[in-house]
Amino acid sequence: MTMNMPELVYWTSVESPVGPLLLTADPDGALTSLSVPGQKGGRTVQDGWLQDPGPFRAAEEQLAAYFAAELKEFRLPLRARGTEFRERVWDALDAVPYGATTTYGEIAARIGASRPAVRAVGGAIGANPLLILRPCHRVIGADGSLTGYAGGIERKTRLLALEGVLPLPPS
Repeated sequence: MTMNMPELVYWTSVESPVGPLLLTADPDGALTSLSVPGQKGGRTVQDGWLQDPGPFRAAEEQLAAYFAAELKEFRLPLRARGTEFRERVWDALDAVPYGATTTYGEIAARIGASRPAVRAVGGAIGANPLLILRPCHRVIGADGSLTGYAGGIERKTRLLALEGVLPLPPS
């Protein structure tokens, strides 16, 4: 009888203009999540996780460059696990370029989902475990409204302003 060992999770916290970022990675160094405080469905540090900034050096450098408006595309190993449908939606998010926005309907069309599947697409986007790195903040309502964001509308507004999509909010 073999016991299933829990998967090893590394974590670190990185300061950012949108608050502290909690990053997790698997033993291979691939990022498995990026969460912000108060995030709907966000991760929190668990017993048995190993705090180690080592696997996150490239992510820290790229995030700092992104927040300094010097980086438009992350080049990091990402390994988010979800249903096949969610992973298709997340792959579609990766294709939304810096400084651009898209809608839930456009994401649904991009993955070949039917019109009624837009709600499921919204659920998959809301379950994105890699905020900022996988740009769900670039998805807006069909009417141009800043619809929900698991990290909060304030953070979504700041990220879109950083990317030049919106005017900078007053500090």
